[in-house]
Amino acid sequence: MDRAPAAGEGAVSAALVAEGRRRRLRRRGVATVGLAVAVLIGFLAMLMVGRTFYGIDEVVRVVLGEPVPGASFTVGELRLPRATLAVLAGFAFGIAGATFQTMLGNPLASPDILGISSGAGAAAVFGIVVLGLNESATSAFALIGALATAGAIFLLSNRGGFVGTRFILIGIGLAAMLQSITSYMLARAAEWDIQRAMQWLSGSLNGASWEQLLPLALATCALLPVLLLGSRSLELLRFGSDTATALGVPVTWARLVLIVASVALLAFATASSGPIMFVAFMAGPIAARLVGPGSSLLLPAGCTGALLVLLADLAGQNLFGERYPVGVITGVLGAPYLILLLIRMNRTGQTS
Repeated sequence: MDRAPAAGEGAVSAALVAEGRRRRLRRRGVATVGLAVAVLIGFLAMLMVGRTFYGIDEVVRVVLGEPVPGASFTVGELRLPRATLAVLAGFAFGIAGATFQTMLGNPLASPDILGISSGAGAAAVFGIVVLGLNESATSAFALIGALATAGAIFLLSNRGGFVGTRFILIGIGLAAMLQSITSYMLARAAEWDIQRAMQWLSGSLNGASWEQLLPLALATCALLPVLLLGSRSLELLRFGSDTATALGVPVTWARLVLIVASVALLAFATASSGPIMFVAFMAGPIAARLVGPGSSLLLPAGCTGALLVLLADLAGQNLFGERYPVGVITGVLGAPYLILLLIRMNRTGQTS
C-alpha cells in the first residue's frame, strides 16, 4: 500500500522547486545583463574603430553633443547612425526569430528559412528593377512583401488546423519560389539596377541615416511590449495547441498576435537594413545556450542578434583588405551553423 507523502517531504520538494526557479531566474538575469553589456561595448567599438580611430573620451563627447574637431562629423553623422541601426535591426531580427522558433518548437523556424525575408527581397527587387522606385519607396515595398508572405504562409498552413511542420514546409516552398522569381528579375535587369538590388539583398548598413532609423525605432517601441506581454503564451505554445488550451491560452488569437507582431518587427528591420541573413536564425539558439531552459528567450535573443550584427559589421569593415556588407559576414557564419544543426537534428531524429 502506497504511503502518503509526509508534510516534511512536501516542504522539501517545494523548497527544491523554488530553489531551481531562483537559479534559472538568476542565470537568465546574469546572461541578459552580460549580453546587454557586450552590446554596449560593441556599440562603442563601432563608434571608435574605423579608418580613423577615436578615443572613448572623444566618442562620449560627440554623443553628448559637444563639438569635437573631426570626430563630430565622422562619429556623429556616419558611425552613430550606422551603429544604432545595427543594434535596432539585430535586436528586431533576434526577437522575431526567437518568437517563431519558440512558437513552432523548431530551430529551423526562423524568418530566413520560412521565406519571409525572401518575400521582402522579391518585393524590393521588383520595386527597383520593374518600378524604378527610390530608396524610401523600396523599403516600403519590402515591408509590404514581408507582411504579405507571412500572411500567405499562415493562411495556407492553417487549413484543417494549425500544424507547425506544415507551416515550416510551406514557408520553405514559398522561399524557393520567391528566390527563383528574384533571380529571374535580376537576370533581366539593367546593370545599374542589378547593383542597387544586390546591395539591398546582401544586407548592408551603408548609408544609414536618422530618417532611415525612425520607422524601425517607432516599430520597436510599439511592438516590443506586445511580444513581451505575450511571452507566457509563447512559452506554452511550444508544447502544442492542446496543452496551451488546457492551460488557458486562447491559441488561435495568441498565435495570430505573435505572428503579426514579430513579422511586422522583422519587416521594418528588413526595410531599414535589407535581409541580414541568418541573424534571426542564430540568435535564438545561442541565447538559449546562455540562458538555459525554462526562461523566456525574447530579450536575450534580441541582445544576441544586436551583438551579432555589431560584431559582423566590425569584422566586415575592418578585418579584411576590402570592406564587406554585414550580410555577407553573417551569411558566412550562418551557413555552416545551419548545416551543423541539420546534421544534429538528423542524428537525434528531431522533426518538429
